[in-house]
Amino acid sequence: MEKHEDVQLYERLHAKDQAAMEMLYDKYGKLLYSFAYKMVYNSAGAEEVVQEVMIKLWRGKGVYSAEKGRFTTWLLTITRHTAIDYLRKQKRHTEDVIHQETEHEDSQPGVEEMVEWKHRSERVKEAMRVLKEEQRLIIDMFYFKGYSQKTIAEKVNVPLGTVKGRIRLALKHLKDELYEERRDWQ
Repeated sequence: MEKHEDVQLYERLHAKDQAAMEMLYDKYGKLLYSFAYKMVYNSAGAEEVVQEVMIKLWRGKGVYSAEKGRFTTWLLTITRHTAIDYLRKQKRHTEDVIHQETEHEDSQPGVEEMVEWKHRSERVKEAMRVLKEEQRLIIDMFYFKGYSQKTIAEKVNVPLGTVKGRIRLALKHLKDELYEERRDWQ
């Protein structure tokens, strides 16, 4: 049922329905923020990534097809690519500008948020222990370091299909391991 609702929401968004955009943000904003935060490691950056994802959705960049997979998977893929673009932009910016550190206290996560992230991080690390070493390596390279599947295949010297299979199996194992927490995170 939820898959059907997501397709309808996507179709309404594609027709420039503002209410659909708000509903989409309300439904998936926290998930996208959490995912982006794990890649960019700062609140402001994660917020910027989520905002950019929403702009891309509004402008119709990328096309969702229910036959190819779940809506959330598609959204997270867009978020992942946007976070990688953000990190590349930050790296260029850092290389171009003389290093200046002027962090405002407001941009730092609060104590509660830091404790919650630490707990989740520990739980994910604990859950990753159930993975085989080659799965753990590929998940780290793909989700946390932003490598493409093709690049991973070249770096670990295995066929591309093997990389895809290991990612799929690792995610299945992690899903099973984190099932209870996953409901709380969404």
